[in-house]
Amino acid sequence: MRQEASGGWRVSLGMPVAYDFASKEFDEAVRAAGHQAFLETLAAGLPVFYRDADGLNVMQCPDGRRFEIRWIPGAPSGENYEVIRELTAHAA
Repeated sequence: MRQEASGGWRVSLGMPVAYDFASKEFDEAVRAAGHQAFLETLAAGLPVFYRDADGLNVMQCPDGRRFEIRWIPGAPSGENYEVIRELTAHAA
């Protein structure tokens, strides 16, 4: 991270990679970055929320357990979901 002349900060994430946005390489890079973020979030001890292939809203816990959840619109962060049921390997 370095400070710009304007007083703001600029974060460098490494060398830029030239991808064609409509390419398989770009799609794979985005998928890999998303998967890495998923794994790092679980490794940090935090749950990950996502929609699965069947359209269920899922909360996956760091211990591997997965739960179907329901979002509660307007509720404060951290209190804005309700667990419906635990998803088993058979139900998932």
